[in-house]
Amino acid sequence: MTTAKKTTAGRQGFKTGEAVVYPAHGVGRITAIEEQEVAGFKLELFVVSFEKDKMVLRVPTAKANSVGMRKLSEPEVVKKALDVLTGRARVKRTMWSRRAQEYEAKINSGDLLAVTEVVRDLYRSEAQPEQSYSERQLYEAALDRVVREISSVNRITETEALKLIEQSLAKSPRRAKAEAESDAETDGDDLQEEAA
Repeated sequence: MTTAKKTTAGRQGFKTGEAVVYPAHGVGRITAIEEQEVAGFKLELFVVSFEKDKMVLRVPTAKANSVGMRKLSEPEVVKKALDVLTGRARVKRTMWSRRAQEYEAKINSGDLLAVTEVVRDLYRSEAQPEQSYSERQLYEAALDRVVREISSVNRITETEALKLIEQSLAKSPRRAKAEAESDAETDGDDLQEEAA
């Protein structure tokens, strides 16, 4: 009896067949819970499959929470995430390398709202200037994570999830105007730095 309780507690509420979010890789599915012997110790592992990436990850059941593995977001959180997308982009006036690190940290946090902020801040409509390669890479990584989680939570296809995201992004009325102004300010700062 005690071993059954211990095993359930060690699994922290995760079950085989359940979709989960692993911070560094996004949405995956627990395909099995297996035991392996490593250096003389028996370890119970979640086998998490990421179909789209053709990758399998083994996470010790006792470490699942400490590494940030979590259940899918609740529908209310998905609604909040879509609301975040309708907001105004918040781009800090710091060097791109620092912002890129912050965006990368948000993407790998596994927090749906934080990843959604990256999508909102790096989104460019057709009328706006092109993104740099690194901006585009971060945007696509963040977008992919958000699309996968929303499609899993709402039980819709990834294409339908992408449409929901694009509709939310389009609802921000001041987006084009705000970015044009911030680009003009940034250009002015660059000229002042060059003059100095």
